Amino acid sequence: MAITRRHLLQGTALAAIAPALGFGPGIGAVTPALADDAANAPKWRHALSLFGNVKYPADFKRFDYVNPDAPKGGAVRQIAIGTFDNFNVVVSGVKGAIAGAVALVYEPLMTQSLDEVSTQYGALAESASYPDDFSYVIYRLRPQAKWHDGAPVTPDDVIFSLEAFKKHHPMFSAYYSHVVRAEKVGDREVKFVFDMPGNRELPQIVGELTILPKHWWEGTDSEGRKRDVSATTLEKPLGSGAYRIKEFVAGRTVTLERVKDYWARDLAINVGRNNFDELRYEYFRDPTVAIEAFKGDQIDWRLENSAKAWATAYNFPAVTDKRVVLEEFPNRSSGTMQAFVPNQRRAKFSDPRVRRALNYAFDFEEVNKLLFFGQYKRITSYFDGAEELMATGLPQGKELAILEPIRDQVPAEVFTTAYTNPVGGNPEAVRENLREAARLLKEAGYEVRDRKLVDSKSGEPFSIELLSEDPNFERIMLAYKPPLERLGFSISVRTIDPIQYENRLRNWDFDIVIGSWGESLSPGNEQREYWGSKAADTAGSRNIAGIKSPVIDKLIERVIFATDREDLVAATKALDRVLLWNHYVVPQWNYPKLRTARWDRFGRPAELPKYGLSGFPAIWWYDADKAAKLKRS
Repeated sequence: MAITRRHLLQGTALAAIAPALGFGPGIGAVTPALADDAANAPKWRHALSLFGNVKYPADFKRFDYVNPDAPKGGAVRQIAIGTFDNFNVVVSGVKGAIAGAVALVYEPLMTQSLDEVSTQYGALAESASYPDDFSYVIYRLRPQAKWHDGAPVTPDDVIFSLEAFKKHHPMFSAYYSHVVRAEKVGDREVKFVFDMPGNRELPQIVGELTILPKHWWEGTDSEGRKRDVSATTLEKPLGSGAYRIKEFVAGRTVTLERVKDYWARDLAINVGRNNFDELRYEYFRDPTVAIEAFKGDQIDWRLENSAKAWATAYNFPAVTDKRVVLEEFPNRSSGTMQAFVPNQRRAKFSDPRVRRALNYAFDFEEVNKLLFFGQYKRITSYFDGAEELMATGLPQGKELAILEPIRDQVPAEVFTTAYTNPVGGNPEAVRENLREAARLLKEAGYEVRDRKLVDSKSGEPFSIELLSEDPNFERIMLAYKPPLERLGFSISVRTIDPIQYENRLRNWDFDIVIGSWGESLSPGNEQREYWGSKAADTAGSRNIAGIKSPVIDKLIERVIFATDREDLVAATKALDRVLLWNHYVVPQWNYPKLRTARWDRFGRPAELPKYGLSGFPAIWWYDADKAAKLKRS
């Protein structure tokens, strides 16, 4: 989940039960009838946590990690790479910076706490209730919740939103596929009914739903045209969140402005947050131009994902004299898999020996040394960085017990060998790796003829197009190309624009791309979208590799229906181990920190939240004194 942002954890708050029953102060003895009613009444919870108690009580005043006295005002300019042509979040393709920007326009049912693992507190909803078997959840909306046009947020908006995402968004159609329906059960209450009991994540998952204004989408635009929730649009959306879109130039820039009469500004979840008057996103096609814009103080804050740039691009005077601050923030909140991803929908990549050979051809150690200044480590897990969840050594204990019943359905190495990637870095190791790759390819039915790798039966050459939308990845693919060619593959490297790339991805029209999957500390339903068989045939899903495996599907369900934290960890490790030994991808690299550069005109809380990375810009603020000092420099 996202990126991601998914997994709430379940807790209990009983403060709302008495009002729900109509009890008031000074109640005397409870009659048997009332006692029965009390026993059957729903437990209304102000926060949800999957396997533990929540940190903040129902009457909490603010999160510990914010500055309640943070000043409001100022603007921050951030970089976005690529382009955009749509503000409709229901239509697949709203990604990257524009997705983050538009998300701020809407208020979710629940909002994430940044100092707890996957725990959320009421936002649009003041409370939630679900039974012990998790077969449904009821959300109670806040009476003061309203859209930016003043209209109240209603259960009809929630129902409309769920139906729109399920019908029109491929990824969320799968993500919410186990939500049978949403129905209005009170003036401010909406009930989500699930297709089966026992899935303890589903009550929290629907709390992440982006809530859209039904009346706006069913209305007409300024030119009298009826709006279409299934179509792209650059009309400024109506929201209920802390920001609205102020102005934009299509494909180039978007500016959000803080909503001064924001209905939720005084809620405990928002104290010390949303401090900037304006958030501006400037789009660049070329990352090099973006860096130069930052150096020229046209951009305030930059996330740096290039090891080369981090090592070489920040030696200008403003860094030396501390007007620009370079800072790394530890990532404690997620794991990741980033990899070259062969498309198994194409028969040439269907044999795991071919995919393993592709791994033997990738000399990570040399690439890390020459291109990344030695900054990275090789990824060895689909949950790399989330150490508790990573499969290491050999399976044992509860993980082994989960794997035993499927022993004959998974590679034998799952039980006998700890997973490792091939190690290169010197000519001898590279030669040995290429020999092993050649052996695997021969076993899989390929041979070299006239220096070209061909199918032994058909004689068809084995060609691969390495496809990307990011020019930064060209040098990676070009470094991967020579060893592949030494094995006889015919290799082409191609970089295309983001919109064309997205269309080709949606249509599964590629050989190998670079994919990445963020993992929360509480994996669950999103694993179906990542690796599930059904997602492999769903256009726009995150199952880029095209994995279709009944045993993987079983392990995913084992993760989703884990009964406690220990069970979840064991099931996740089992899933990780089986994914690794099927060689679905060629793992790349990971860096355990967030690299940032900023012009020093901002303030932040003294102690940042453990799971919030930098927390920027949500809990930072514009520091007028620092800004004035910069201006005088």
